[in-house]
Amino acid sequence: MPDKQLIVVALGGNAISQPHQEGNVKEQFENSAATAGQLADLVDQGHHLVITHGNGPQIGNFLLRNEVAAGVIYPLPMEVAVAHVQGGMGFMIAQTLTNELGRRGSSRVVNTFITTVLVDLADPAFRDPTKPVGRVLNKEEAAANYEKEGWQTKEVGPGEFRRVVPSPVPINIMEIDAIRRAVEGGDLIVACGGGGIPVARDPSYGLHGVAAVIDKDLASALLATDLDVDTIMFMTGVDRVAVNFNKPDQRDVDHMNADQARRWMVEGQFPRGSMGPKIQGAINFVEASRKPHARAIIGPLGRAADALAGKTGTCITKS
Repeated sequence: MPDKQLIVVALGGNAISQPHQEGNVKEQFENSAATAGQLADLVDQGHHLVITHGNGPQIGNFLLRNEVAAGVIYPLPMEVAVAHVQGGMGFMIAQTLTNELGRRGSSRVVNTFITTVLVDLADPAFRDPTKPVGRVLNKEEAAANYEKEGWQTKEVGPGEFRRVVPSPVPINIMEIDAIRRAVEGGDLIVACGGGGIPVARDPSYGLHGVAAVIDKDLASALLATDLDVDTIMFMTGVDRVAVNFNKPDQRDVDHMNADQARRWMVEGQFPRGSMGPKIQGAINFVEASRKPHARAIIGPLGRAADALAGKTGTCITKS
């Protein structure tokens, strides 16, 4: 493994909004600043970062604003909402990291790419939407929104419903050539926020946005593959990946190869709603990478440098 690495760092949406918080702008900036300290530690070590992030809490709040403002101002469609949130979060991350680097004596400026990601309308996800977005609805609200807006909902608890949208597989990052030029030029960048803005291609008029949410871990893995990075880091709230999670025989895992990770996925060890996308993203990256030393790390955001050094976290490799 080279001493100085090109790294994609995938931040969860909770790196910016903590579960116990309201999630207002002041709190998001404070959390972004704390995250910037962890990222700056990696930059100080000489690594070159490309940063991605989730948007779960933020897109939920944005969609709630749409509902609250109904009848006062026009609502924004899902893909435009994703674009707005991507821009706002990218601004916060880029600004706080630029400021943190400045405090450490660096004049580097972090740039944000508003990123669109191609999906296929024939993807099975469009026939069976599963990604919950927005607030919890009662039965009457779910029915009314289906009638008025065509929302598909699923019951998540007795008498509780949430809107669900497709989560298609990312096919191509439309801005990848510009991102690659920026990275090759030495820029620190934020890209693929929230998994990217989903777009599909119509033969008659070209690209258009679609109401969907792309998993940010799968999009991050695609970005890491396209940029031929050395390492992708999925930063989360746990020290290590565990098998038999929350059972008497739970076991934390320091290392696994792609084959072992896939077997555990098939066994159901990593549910789709929690660790599954990170493990799948790790498998996608290490298997597609041309570099024999390529690795994925899943570890705690608060110890990013330790995770990169192998002192914590779970490392996934080719073999």
